[in-house]
Amino acid sequence: TLFQSPDEGWQVYTSAQAPDGKCLCTAVIPVQGSCSRDLRSHQLRQLTEKVQNISQSMEVLDLRTYRDLQYVRNTEALMKGLDSRLRVAAESQKSLNAKSFQELKDKMTELLPLLPVLDQYKADTRLIVHLKEEVRNLSGSLLAIQEEMGAYDYEELQQRVLMLEARLHACMQKLGCGKLTGVSNPITIRASGSRFGSWMTDTMTPSADSRVWYMDGYYKGRRVLEFRTLNDFVTGQNFVQHLLPHPWAGTGHVVFNGSLYYNKYQSNVAVKYHFRSRSVLVQRSLAGAGYNNTFPYSWGGFSDIDFMVDESGLWAVYTTNQNAGNIVVSRVDPQTLEVLRSWDTGYPKRSAGESFIICGTLYVTNSHLAGAKIYFAYYTNTSSYEYTDIPFHNQYSHISMLDYNPRERVLYTWNNGHQVIYNVTLFHVIKTSGEL
Repeated sequence: TLFQSPDEGWQVYTSAQAPDGKCLCTAVIPVQGSCSRDLRSHQLRQLTEKVQNISQSMEVLDLRTYRDLQYVRNTEALMKGLDSRLRVAAESQKSLNAKSFQELKDKMTELLPLLPVLDQYKADTRLIVHLKEEVRNLSGSLLAIQEEMGAYDYEELQQRVLMLEARLHACMQKLGCGKLTGVSNPITIRASGSRFGSWMTDTMTPSADSRVWYMDGYYKGRRVLEFRTLNDFVTGQNFVQHLLPHPWAGTGHVVFNGSLYYNKYQSNVAVKYHFRSRSVLVQRSLAGAGYNNTFPYSWGGFSDIDFMVDESGLWAVYTTNQNAGNIVVSRVDPQTLEVLRSWDTGYPKRSAGESFIICGTLYVTNSHLAGAKIYFAYYTNTSSYEYTDIPFHNQYSHISMLDYNPRERVLYTWNNGHQVIYNVTLFHVIKTSGEL
């Protein structure tokens, strides 16, 4: 069954329960919209679409809960029947031999773990009813805004939407990590800057924080622009400037929990710069890592060291002489910048256009130019790899930065002076006996 939503909303695909007791699900994560000339109209359109997104997702939860609750109710009846038989047997033990009595007790013991499952599904049912009522109320408010256009307090309405969105996101997060199966067409957010650069949002902050960071150029740069919102970034307004104490190399920077992680120019030193205090909290050398265009991606640009974040934390991608130029992916402690564990992927870094990591899996493109595709995947959980064939539309023909944001679940790219995002499709396998 397909539950289709607008461009800014969740797209959830579900299938019937498989014979082996698993439910197969995929989720297409929302892309961000563009800016409208009329701010109020843009806000109204965003809120209307968010209500539609939440309503459709609640339908998915409603259907799932109804199906599972029916199953649990049937089990509850079975358990009560067995309990009744057990009481009768206990009261008239002469009519029941020891073996039969023990069998009844064993069956009862096996069914006891279903009690908390039943309570959970009942709670889910009440939650869905409550959320659906809130959505209906919010829809009514939006209709009133459409009629009056400006007579309603947008701030209060936005807070209610953010609250619902956060609760919905928490539910969707139960789907867990997934395998990348597709990438959407590119969505161009802005055209600015030089041919090379990087831009990003924080990969860990709450969804209410929509700041955007912008770093033009690939070497010796020190100026980082911080925009308050995506709309401000699109219009080039409401920004502050950070001047880094050490220049950067490459475009493999990432913002994680309020700090910028980047490669110090002409070195293999990783730097953690804290935006609020405007200071370097820690810097550490990545032992053996190549730098200064020793082992860059195929486009060059001092892209020897690439920092990235996924659902589990901070990573660094680089190459050493000991690994013969093959990509090394390392888990990094975000507090100390100490390398916790490393994997040799076996894939030559100079043959890679760019790379990004989702759920502990490193995905590598085979080119930075037009015609590129996601060609290679390395699974750190099993230390194994496979070659893939996932189309990747390189609209402006020269990608110099590619990063996955696990909070928004989109790909950020810098493509020949254009700031672009991609939606992703993840494939999930969820056991029906779990939290879902």
